[in-house]
Formats: sequence, structure tokens, C-alpha cells
Amino acid sequence: MSSAELGGAQVKSAVRTVELLEYFAGQPGMHSLAAVQEAVGYPKSSLYMLLRTLVELGRVETDATGTRYGIGVRALLVGTSYIDGDEVVAAARATPDRLSDDTTETIHLARLDGTNVVYLATRQSPHHLRPVTRVGRRLPAHSTSLGKALLATRSDEQVRKVLPETLPALTEHTVTDRERLIEELHLIRERGYAVDREESTLGLRCFGVAVPYRTPARDAVSCSVPVARLTPAHERAVKEALFDARDRLAPATRRL
Repeated sequence: MSSAELGGAQVKSAVRTVELLEYFAGQPGMHSLAAVQEAVGYPKSSLYMLLRTLVELGRVETDATGTRYGIGVRALLVGTSYIDGDEVVAAARATPDRLSDDTTETIHLARLDGTNVVYLATRQSPHHLRPVTRVGRRLPAHSTSLGKALLATRSDEQVRKVLPETLPALTEHTVTDRERLIEELHLIRERGYAVDREESTLGLRCFGVAVPYRTPARDAVSCSVPVARLTPAHERAVKEALFDARDRLAPATRRL
């Protein structure tokens, strides 16, 4: 085998490893070899060998029968090390706490990753009625205030290049037409904040602002409020608190 062929084989194996881990990350629980093979499409023999290697490395786990597979505990190390070493998360550490205290609501810091947002930090509301969001959760950008605030820092053409014409719906309120979303992005640019009107979770309204330490922005902060608790006065207070948080974050992250 030539060096070029060997290099190609190594790259292919690496790609398959990442794709397999991403499959398990997006499909919680345990899955049979047949189910995994159907989802990823790799030859069953090579898939089995790859799974066995990942099991030995702790990135994938099996059940008591050894025939079903799921994400392993050591895969968690990669995600936590990313967050622990991220300079923006470190610089913004106090902001979600203060914003949660000011609004008494749940606060998120998230990053745009392709067409999705990934949650980097969360501060839970002290109220019993509150959303539950995990660090590391991934949601379509077009369905969240975080994502829409970040998409609004890009041009219409940039948005058209990354988003399909028809967008997936998470709820009955999700905007699924790309051009309608782009019209909303124009409004977001004018007013400086984005709103998720039960578009990712029923019963929940979220307000988000982009953190302008780079252009286009890649990080945003949001505040999530159950619709049952949202009054006009509370909405105004949430928006004011978000603008204040954005203004405090800007100088803290500008050097990054």
C-alpha cells in the first residue's frame, strides 16, 4: 500500500470514528449493532471492529449482554475539557450568575456550530417552573433566540448558504421557511435582540443577544421564561438585563 493510500485509509477511519461518536451523542441510550449499521451505513465487519476499539478506549460502552452500544463515560472528557479551557466561557463566568439574579430566570451561553447552537453554560432559575437545559445540548439555530441572534450577525446570503429552504420544525411555532426567517433577521438587526416564541419548546419564550467580541458573532446569551410567568413588565426587565449583560461582556471578551 502506498503512503497516499495509507493516509487515505487513516483519514477515513478517523472520519468514521467521529461520525460514530456523533451518532451516539445524538441518539441517547443503547443500540444494537444492526441499528447502528443501518444508521451509519458502514460495512458490518469494520463497524464491529471500530466499536470494539472504542469500547476498549472507554469512548463507547456496551450493556450486560455486550450486544448493545452507547456513548461511553470517557467521551465526556472531551466536552468538559473544551468548556474548561475556553477563554470566552472563563471571561463570561460571572455574567450568567448576575443575569440569573437580575431576572430570576434561566440563563444560557451558547455558540454557533454550523446550523446549530451548542450550550456552553447554563444557570437555572430558582423557580419551580423552569426549563431544564444541559451543557452540551445542541439545537437548530433557527429555532432558538440564541441562534437567531447569531444568524442576524451574518448577511442574508451567508444565511442562505448554510440553511436549507425548508427548516425542520421542533414545535408548531417553529419558523420553517428560510425566507421568512431572513425577514425576521432584519428585524433582529434593527432592535438588537431575538425572540424564540415557543419555537424550540412549547410553553417557553426566550430572548437572546449576540456577544459582539468578533464579527460575525459566534456566541450569544439568552434568558428563558415560561409563558405563564411572562408579563409585559417582566419582558422589559429581561431585555434590559440582557442588553446590560451584552455591554459588560463586550469589553471582557474583546481581546479574545
